[in-house]
Amino acid sequence: MKKVGLYFGTFNPIHIGHLIIANHMVEHSNLDEIWMVVTPHNPFKKKSSLLDNHHRLEMVYRATEDYDKIAPSDIEFKLPQPNYTVHTLAHISEKYPSYNFSLIMGEDNLKSLHKWKNYEAILADHMVYVYPRISEGTVETQFDNHPKIQRVNAPIVEISSTMIRNAIKEEKNVTPLLSSPVWKYIDEMNFYKK
Repeated sequence: MKKVGLYFGTFNPIHIGHLIIANHMVEHSNLDEIWMVVTPHNPFKKKSSLLDNHHRLEMVYRATEDYDKIAPSDIEFKLPQPNYTVHTLAHISEKYPSYNFSLIMGEDNLKSLHKWKNYEAILADHMVYVYPRISEGTVETQFDNHPKIQRVNAPIVEISSTMIRNAIKEEKNVTPLLSSPVWKYIDEMNFYKK
């Protein structure tokens, strides 16, 4: 059974930090593939600077096309809004019954996992691979030594999409933070400049 890690995000835009984490997870764990799941725009929330779903998916496609074990996914685009991870996992597991799906999350998200909708059901059926983040406080003790939570000693990458968007708006050079095809698309489309 193929083991697939689901790495959720708005990817607005996808940057080298996302790729470093995804690549490390697939190369240094027992996962066979990573799917970069683009989280759709919630129609009930103010759009702000969130690009349309198809633009963010296109950037993930361009960023991952040279990686054999990392792929874009639009699995949440057709699901009811707002999206809950437990529903996405049920849908994707039914659609791909021969795959075993796990979650990938930063340590900062693990702290709030107990607040997620039906988090017990998620942990009953799925592994959670956690990468370290620089953050304050400690992870909830209820997840210490949990059999379904596996920590992966991935590099700590403190790059944010918000920082990149703000830098583009201020006409700063962000090319080292983005893969070349993603920067080319952003530049051609004049994204984040206003």
